[in-house]
Amino acid sequence: MTGCSNDSTPPGSFVYQLQGYRDGRLDELAAAPFRTAVVDLARDGGASYFQADEIGALKASGKRVLAYFEIGSIESFRPDFTAIRDDRLLLNEWRSWPGEHFVRYWEPRWWDLAVRPRLDRALAAGFDGVYLDTPLAYEEIDLGLVPGLGRTELAERMTDLIVRISAHVKGANPSFGVYPQNSPELREYPGYLDAIDGVGVEELFFRATDEPCTADFCAENLAATRKLKEAGKTVLAVDYATRPENVAQACRRYREEGFEGYVTVRGLDTVAAPCR
Repeated sequence: MTGCSNDSTPPGSFVYQLQGYRDGRLDELAAAPFRTAVVDLARDGGASYFQADEIGALKASGKRVLAYFEIGSIESFRPDFTAIRDDRLLLNEWRSWPGEHFVRYWEPRWWDLAVRPRLDRALAAGFDGVYLDTPLAYEEIDLGLVPGLGRTELAERMTDLIVRISAHVKGANPSFGVYPQNSPELREYPGYLDAIDGVGVEELFFRATDEPCTADFCAENLAATRKLKEAGKTVLAVDYATRPENVAQACRRYREEGFEGYVTVRGLDTVAAPCR
């Protein structure tokens, strides 16, 4: 890791901000007491990408910096959306996020048009790794749009994509980190564990916003995430809460589980206080 960590930085702390960068810069994040920062590949979510000097300055504050982008879906505001749409890679729209569509992520054209260019941009900008959102596409794709494929086949194809991503970036920089977000159950598929350095998991304890995570899938996600931690993988846990008692409870759970944790708002547009 470049730079020197501040002795007052809480151990195992990280910050996750995808928009709302003050003046389009990373200065606020550089000044904040965290050891890891997850930021979008682009400062505006679109075509204005962070440059090597900006990422270098953030790393010089003592932080490991991961580049966020999606591998199972694409938003309509991304600059490569038109090419993806015109190449008939789009599938059903994600109801939770209007304007975002799941994609045929197993197609070579998705790799060539979206994934590889983003990986190469992250490498060139000097990021320390990638934070890969929407592996859960395998669960959300409308099966009626992909005849002959079931959830198992889609999970296998998502795992194959993550393995390919890992091989690509680690071939260029062996220390480059690979952190998929959510879908910790993919650990059961061959190649997944060897391909990743850690995992990001949302809403293990509080769903957006301040809603205790008590559904069956919450317990299942926590159990699978614990298995990844036992396998030596770093866990970046993100919960969405603003009530002080809920923030404190989430932070306590991170300490108990040995997770790196961050409690913030669903918009991921601000720098919240670190857990203490």
